[in-house]
Amino acid sequence: MKSAGLKGTVSIELVHEAIHAAALRNMDLSRVLEAAKLDRDLLNAPRARVSAEAYSRMWVALADLMDDEFFGLDSHGLRRGSYALMTRAAVSSDNLEHAIRRILRFLHATLDDFQGELVRSADEARVILHDGGVLRRLFGYGTWFILVHGLACWLVHRRIPLREMQFRCPPPADDSHYRTRFCENVKFSGKTTHITFASDLLDLKIAESAETVDNFLRAAPANLLVKYRNDASTNAQVRHRLRSQRPDAWPDLEQLAQELSVSGTTLQRRLQQEGLSYQRVKDDLRRDIAIDLLSSASLTVADVAERTGFQETSAFHRAFKKWTGVSPGAYRSAVPTAE
Repeated sequence: MKSAGLKGTVSIELVHEAIHAAALRNMDLSRVLEAAKLDRDLLNAPRARVSAEAYSRMWVALADLMDDEFFGLDSHGLRRGSYALMTRAAVSSDNLEHAIRRILRFLHATLDDFQGELVRSADEARVILHDGGVLRRLFGYGTWFILVHGLACWLVHRRIPLREMQFRCPPPADDSHYRTRFCENVKFSGKTTHITFASDLLDLKIAESAETVDNFLRAAPANLLVKYRNDASTNAQVRHRLRSQRPDAWPDLEQLAQELSVSGTTLQRRLQQEGLSYQRVKDDLRRDIAIDLLSSASLTVADVAERTGFQETSAFHRAFKKWTGVSPGAYRSAVPTAE
């Protein structure tokens, strides 16, 4: 699996989760961070975020280091090349149900601590992730579902919308990653760990072929992280609309609501239901755009400040440190700059 360019950011907490097992084994992570172009200082900044592209590069480098495409989250591990073999086995399936059952059998044969089960009823399909009665790390459950759901979506050439996602784990301090990637209806401290979706989707024919597998694998894991994320949320719709404009031209709440064919009150209420405000969405998007631009060696910090809607570089510095806990320079140490 290789990385590919993509948008969005990932919390530094997920970086810590990814490298957790390697750190416990005292593995040298310097090459992983170098490959991902991540400054070590970011690891000590709780509010820092990294680009999804950097996280994808880290995933590939970590898998190479550990010979494990599952970050050491299982006592057996998922050896390098396993995901490619699973993809080639699934692509020749008759329909999505057949493919998912093949995927679950493959993962059961390769992993010891996680076992997936597909249960189909008249209206609902449920993929249950069994853990042998031992409560695992939330990151492990989430990563397993990224691998399975992402591949399933690619096989039918469309996103499989989820009705519910539930974990046996208690809720994390920030569950936004799971809501953004999977669905808004995420529950914790449940009796089982599972996802649910409409059962008729299982009848979808496989839209890909053996000839398209290589292109999919070349884009993985980047495509698994971003391409099939939950775009039905109000936050995602607002971000999509704003991304098409320069930050200094972003509309106010009422104008944006009109563009989305709802009232300002309705838009505000929908964002509040997702734990957000319009100002928070704008700040988060400015932060993500800035992090993406700062990785470009051809742009100075002043350029990035201007492109994110700041008239003064000093104001951008203050805002960026408020958003991430670090200065813009921490994101530029891995690339040569003109400053």
